[in-house]
Amino acid sequence: MKKIVLVEDDADLFRLVQYNLEKEGFQFVGLQTGRGAVDLCKRERPDLILLDVMLPDSDGLEICKAIRASQELAHIPVIFLTARASETDRIVGLELGANDYIVKPFFIRELIARIKIHFRGQAPATKVMRAGDLELDRARCNVMLGGQEVTLTATEFRLLEFLMSRPGVVFSREQLLDAVWGHDRAVTDRTVDVYILRLRQKIETEDGSSFIRSVRGFGYSFTMEPAPAEQVRA
Repeated sequence: MKKIVLVEDDADLFRLVQYNLEKEGFQFVGLQTGRGAVDLCKRERPDLILLDVMLPDSDGLEICKAIRASQELAHIPVIFLTARASETDRIVGLELGANDYIVKPFFIRELIARIKIHFRGQAPATKVMRAGDLELDRARCNVMLGGQEVTLTATEFRLLEFLMSRPGVVFSREQLLDAVWGHDRAVTDRTVDVYILRLRQKIETEDGSSFIRSVRGFGYSFTMEPAPAEQVRA
């Protein structure tokens, strides 16, 4: 499922785009202010970004420049949504790194069509991820360790998949809650610690090493090579 981030301050347009993207089967993440947009994209790692140019607290052009300057985000397609319709505005937007430029008002079907064009020819997401003796198969929703199947709950699987697909990135408990449990949740930060402990117990190697590393005072990250247990819990 492709993930799309929308940064748009118009509440009606925001809801309209969200409804239609989810209807088309896309995973949706949105923000109605420019502040925090780059951090949101770094956390969510979307497949495409829809970006309003004229935001109440930020300049969409500057946000696009920051996205293109980020090693983590530079490859992600950006489509500008804006009321600025002049030739000069279009050229500036494209020269700053936007992949497409859609002028408001627009037909929602046209937006969906343009989004789909950017996904044509893209290689499908890796179905099987491996790290040492650990293997996660997204299509079959199963995990193997040293050739033996590991029994995980649905939430444990989603948590491991999220961490494993972003090796080396340190996520706070709040970020993990948003990514795995969603924004509408009735769980606390402590829940993350409990699930991390359960995962560690299930995917630790025979020598007691673990793939999940604790970062004191912040959160957790996944390492492609298991570290000694006493080190990851330090």
